[in-house]
Amino acid sequence: MSMSQIHSSAANVAEPSGFSFENTLRNDMILGLPGASMLPQVTKKTGTTIVGVVYNNGVVLGADTRATSGSEVAEKNCEKIHYLSPNMYCCGAGTAADTEKITQLVASQLELLRMNTHSPSRVVTACTLLKRRLFRFQGHISAALVLGGCDINGPCIYQIAPHGSTAKLSYTTMGSGSLAAMAVMESSWKEDMTEEEAVKLVQRSIGAGIFNDLGSGSNCDVCVIRTDSTVSYRRNDVRPNEIGPLRDAVNRSAVLNMIPGLTPLKGGPVRVPHPAKVSLADVDVVMSTSS
Repeated sequence: MSMSQIHSSAANVAEPSGFSFENTLRNDMILGLPGASMLPQVTKKTGTTIVGVVYNNGVVLGADTRATSGSEVAEKNCEKIHYLSPNMYCCGAGTAADTEKITQLVASQLELLRMNTHSPSRVVTACTLLKRRLFRFQGHISAALVLGGCDINGPCIYQIAPHGSTAKLSYTTMGSGSLAAMAVMESSWKEDMTEEEAVKLVQRSIGAGIFNDLGSGSNCDVCVIRTDSTVSYRRNDVRPNEIGPLRDAVNRSAVLNMIPGLTPLKGGPVRVPHPAKVSLADVDVVMSTSS
């Protein structure tokens, strides 16, 4: 049967109503062909929570500090807020190498542009450079970005997807913990927020991602960019998982402490690490309570 006959016969068949799953068998057949392994694979979930908020005198960016490798935590205190220019920073979610490299590349291009034009960089310029490069590689650069900064047009936040689509928003979240963070944003964001209110909102949003998403965790970084050209980068601004105070609150018996010289040497005496009799009170861990 020729292609013209197929098209003519298909034209006589009424279009089905509702959802059509006729491409399911075709897709399975394509995946079974030789060379199907070279086709783009399904996008993998990446663990991160990044947010951006516009307030009355600037923008506030926030990010968690956990880097994952599959289901394992690869880094507990990594930086996800990247420098682009003195008046703008960019949060990155996705592959760590991709977010690091693309922000470094655009930061270099912005620096050369400032040297050439003798004027501060504009946020829309950085957004254009980022989305053009991401669109060129059709999503193979795994970098979901939240760009924030202040220029002659005032404070602004841009959401940039890995495939190159962008949106200018008053607040946004991205990453695997973005749904939990967006729930806090939607319920608490308001216009003309003060800097203190915006920082608290970002901290709560990142905290929601940290405690409701396994791919996000550790600490919360905050970057405040103001319209007066000042920047406050607060590394580890909030540490919700700090275990130091918890360990300090545990009353641990000194009987369990290992003294030096317990490892026996060849030909040397064997020392007994603990008394012959250890009661339950010596090994029980009691949490101290504070008012």
